[in-house]
Amino acid sequence: MKKLLIVLSFALVLFLGTSLESSAASNTYTVKSGDTLYKISKTHKVSVSNLKTWNKLKSNTIHPKQKLKVKGTAVKTAAKAKAKTPSRSTSSNVVKEFTVSASAYTASCAGCSGITKTGINLKKNPGLKVIAVDPRVIKLGTKVYVDGYGYAVAGDTGGAIKGHKIDVFIPTKSAALKWGRKNVKIKILK
Repeated sequence: MKKLLIVLSFALVLFLGTSLESSAASNTYTVKSGDTLYKISKTHKVSVSNLKTWNKLKSNTIHPKQKLKVKGTAVKTAAKAKAKTPSRSTSSNVVKEFTVSASAYTASCAGCSGITKTGINLKKNPGLKVIAVDPRVIKLGTKVYVDGYGYAVAGDTGGAIKGHKIDVFIPTKSAALKWGRKNVKIKILK
């Protein structure tokens, strides 16, 4: 009977030790080649913003073998603020309104990674409405309404996007070419 209690006690200690170790391990993630903050955020069901905050990252750049905290104190994210996101624009939701020159881009070009400046994978999420902006004019992460395009998020930048110019993401090259270049009204939303 004593031997049985000793064996059970030993087994319990091993079980608890392994459980605590795996719990600690699940709070961190080791970056692998090809990982992005967006990919890691989706895998661990956290926001890119939280990952950057918890790991004191100033950019979206990560490196293989880098250890990242994937659990921590939650930061208010766009998903949590969704109740405040307007489903339709009203004058009280519009912070600013102006005209921009809009062209279209796609993630399906030769040499395109499909990963935006904010870490969104457009090749894996072709239904997302994302625009490329000049962050000095429209901050990255801003919710907008673009006439002729719809509700979108400012999630990318581009070398030719300076001042009052935007690029709207369109999944196919033919549709992007059809969009062309036009002047459109853009509304910056709360």
